[in-house]
Amino acid sequence: MRIKTETIILTILVAFSITSCKQKQLTETRDDFKKYYDQFKVEGSFVLYDQNNDKYIFYNQQQFKEPFPPASTFKILNSLIGIETGVIKDENFVIPWDSIVRQNPKWNQDHDLKLAFKNSTVWYYRELARRVGGEKMKFWLDKTQFGNADTSGGVDLFWLKGGLRITPEQQIDFLKHLHDNKLPFSQRTVDIVKNIMIAKDTLDYVVRAKTGWADGEKISLGWYIGYIEKDDNIYYFSNCIQSKDLDNKDFARARIDITYKILNDLILTKK
Repeated sequence: MRIKTETIILTILVAFSITSCKQKQLTETRDDFKKYYDQFKVEGSFVLYDQNNDKYIFYNQQQFKEPFPPASTFKILNSLIGIETGVIKDENFVIPWDSIVRQNPKWNQDHDLKLAFKNSTVWYYRELARRVGGEKMKFWLDKTQFGNADTSGGVDLFWLKGGLRITPEQQIDFLKHLHDNKLPFSQRTVDIVKNIMIAKDTLDYVVRAKTGWADGEKISLGWYIGYIEKDDNIYYFSNCIQSKDLDNKDFARARIDITYKILNDLILTKK
């Protein structure tokens, strides 16, 4: 009887310990970051996940679970799918320019994958998606559980103007799986994409990231998502901005500038 009682007590203590550990995740709200969004006359939200300390830092946490079109942040997954399916051999795979002159002069040339990712070249990734095909594209979105995995709206437009939606929380989770090599892709595929994602490589840290921009009828939506490797830690971030002023000339740089102002406050300038 005594042994049985001790076993029950031990079970209760273990369960209590596990529950306590789960409750230890830290969160912090930083309303002072609003000044950076006001500076660019945009609304938005920011989240940083500090892996070693299991801590989330939020600005406007209400948007953490709000779904938005992923826009060109989808190029991360689009690249993974393109390489894994063999449609693209590697980062040097060239798709010739179709000679259509577009508003962004950087797009008006032949592109390989690494240049298309750097320039966020829409025509390259639309052609890539068409070559992958709707059936395979849907298969991989389901398999990776990317956002709501909705590919309605056209195989080459669903992430811009179609049904695909993703929350800042899901962006962070996707990046965690990418960093930890837990996505259903070969190591070669993942390594190539991680390499083309490098936005900054300094002596103190490495940033891997991607922008996104989608214009609706009433609002512009912008993303800057990624992760930072610094001091044996990983920091994941998502910045999602919105503006009702469709002619906001600072909108494109606001996505990145706001992010680095916040990251400098939180980690990049810390020793």
